[in-house]
Amino acid sequence: MKITTVGLDLAKNVIQVHGVDERGKTVLKRQLKRDQVASFFANMPACLVGMEACGSAHHWARKLQSLGHEVKLMAPQFVKPYVKTNKNDVADAEAICEAVARANMRFVPIKTAQ
Repeated sequence: MKITTVGLDLAKNVIQVHGVDERGKTVLKRQLKRDQVASFFANMPACLVGMEACGSAHHWARKLQSLGHEVKLMAPQFVKPYVKTNKNDVADAEAICEAVARANMRFVPIKTAQ
């Protein structure tokens, strides 16, 4: 089980994680508390991580990049077409994971701490 792409749906207290392998098969569906995210990704091999751009996404992007992951942020309106069912955290994480792997996706630059 080699996870190549991960989609993160950020919320206030809980972060939903959706991971796929190189064939696009779902191998990871998990819910993490905020304080568990850094240790979870520190123990994970480097992979592509996608998130919707929001206030806390830039913080998490910098944190995950420091752990060796490739992080890409997308505007929420570009992720919305990939949501397959009703809007919830699990469906959003899956849609983010699918959208970040698209070749023609437009990405938002990650802001520095300043």
